[in-house]
Amino acid sequence: MAVSTVDKDALLTVSGVRFDYEGIPVLDNVDLSVNRGEFVALVGPSGCGKSTLLNLISGLLSPSKGTVSANGIFDSSGRLGNVSYMQQRDLLLPWRTIAENCQLGMELRSISGDVSKVRVQELAKSFGLSDVLNYMPWQLSGGMRQRAALMRTILLDNHVLLLDEPFGALDAITRNALQKWLLSVLVRNDKAVLLVTHDVEEAILLADRVMIMASEPGRIIAEVNVKLTESNIESSFTSPAFVELRKDILALLEKQEVSL
Repeated sequence: MAVSTVDKDALLTVSGVRFDYEGIPVLDNVDLSVNRGEFVALVGPSGCGKSTLLNLISGLLSPSKGTVSANGIFDSSGRLGNVSYMQQRDLLLPWRTIAENCQLGMELRSISGDVSKVRVQELAKSFGLSDVLNYMPWQLSGGMRQRAALMRTILLDNHVLLLDEPFGALDAITRNALQKWLLSVLVRNDKAVLLVTHDVEEAILLADRVMIMASEPGRIIAEVNVKLTESNIESSFTSPAFVELRKDILALLEKQEVSL
């Protein structure tokens, strides 16, 4: 049975969404909402439609049935460019410097070069990128490239932020460091953030709520509220609350005969 999680006051709402591909339902009866300043994670097996859902929200695809609203925009074409979307690969342009890559979205919006340069320089401080703005992408580590890609995404200054497994290709040490950093960056913003991940621990660590998806067709089967009080990642991983949440989410996934 689908879980209804729509809040009428949310910045992002997905209501009764179905998406068919060549007559086959990929997603069915998906309800979801994310409020301002809230971080929601989607967890589920490969092929359950998590990335497809992000493509629907961003406007790259249109639903076969149901509605999607991001910051009050219901039309799919209208959401293009009005939803910030960081995909699995950093997609930095190799012929542009890090600063130029980060300015790209503002260029497309006809924001003056002087203004965009100032914005990049200001935000680069909190992203730890001030010293590498003139570097080319190939000169940076995978972790630094992901920081640059996320900074470019946030510089679009949209209210809805979509993250599709942004740390999935990184080693465990780099991923852990970037999770810490992401928490420190996003705690200061008022965006509605939706993260797709295969990592149950990452979902618990970063999100206020975790939505569990099943496949064939893709649908939300459960919602888990996260209420961790630990002040750092290391203590969170070993806390009784974290361990219990992980156990509960894995049990929900196993109950649906899915595995990550």
